[in-house]
Amino acid sequence: MRKIVVDDLSGPGIAALLREHLDELRSITPPESTHALDLDALRRPEVTFWSVYDGEQLVGCGALKELDAASAEVKSMRTAAAAQRRGVASAVLGHLVGEARRRGYARLYLETGADGFFAPARALYEKFGFTYCEPFAGYRPDPNSVHMTLTL
Repeated sequence: MRKIVVDDLSGPGIAALLREHLDELRSITPPESTHALDLDALRRPEVTFWSVYDGEQLVGCGALKELDAASAEVKSMRTAAAAQRRGVASAVLGHLVGEARRRGYARLYLETGADGFFAPARALYEKFGFTYCEPFAGYRPDPNSVHMTLTL
């Protein structure tokens, strides 16, 4: 049974999954274009982080970073390699969108890569209704990044 739980980021499993996430992104994207948050940044008060489990197995994660009272940013979407193509990312994104609505946000934003590697992620976001937008919250135009938004 799949469960999505708020995570305090203290466990070795989530640390390993996030390290894999950062390492992979850094291998694809130039450093100035890599906007993934590390453990310390994910522990900031404006960020809520969730881990996804199938039974006892950690299969994915995602976070919301509050930008202001009306908007938040999707961060740290990751599916464990062994769980890919099993609906984990859809479950996480659905949870994040639902939580954003529950909190009363009017808009969600995200930044993702422009490279072909990120095409499946962009397709998922589009499936959920996200559309392309200008950079937000301090991001700058970057040929390696695309920015998306969803009106809630």
